[in-house]
Amino acid sequence: MKILFICTHNRCRSILAEAICNHYGGQELQAASAGSSPAGQVHALTIRALQDNEIPTDDLRSKSWDEMEGEEFDYVITVCDKAANEACPVWFGKSRQVHWGLKDPSAVQGEPEEVSAAFRHSIKILEQRIKQIKSYLQQDIAGDQLFDNIQRLADSE
Repeated sequence: MKILFICTHNRCRSILAEAICNHYGGQELQAASAGSSPAGQVHALTIRALQDNEIPTDDLRSKSWDEMEGEEFDYVITVCDKAANEACPVWFGKSRQVHWGLKDPSAVQGEPEEVSAAFRHSIKILEQRIKQIKSYLQQDIAGDQLFDNIQRLADSE
């Protein structure tokens, strides 16, 4: 299954989701990420948090969803509220669309440990959700049931 993770700037949450999905997805899941208004670079703490969790970061970069035109995705998952409310490109039409609103760990202000904790929390949530999708696929859950299950994951923490 191919998933495109979207957030506005494609520098933190969608990048985390892409990296985690590709790391844990095995043969079942392949992911990409993009943004409607990409920042142009991945947030440094995003890279550090992934590396601290031994998740590869080599091919990660901030990119526009325009680069994804022509690609086919089974699911487009928005991970920020702003992106969920934006008009998506027409070519997303064939993909099932799901919203998983996540707080932006890069927006946390405070001591370094507080910021690190916010990144760890986001990674934990995404790992749980992505591993659950993989489990659904291994159980041969598909179609509307899979869609409903993936939508319900938005409520899990």
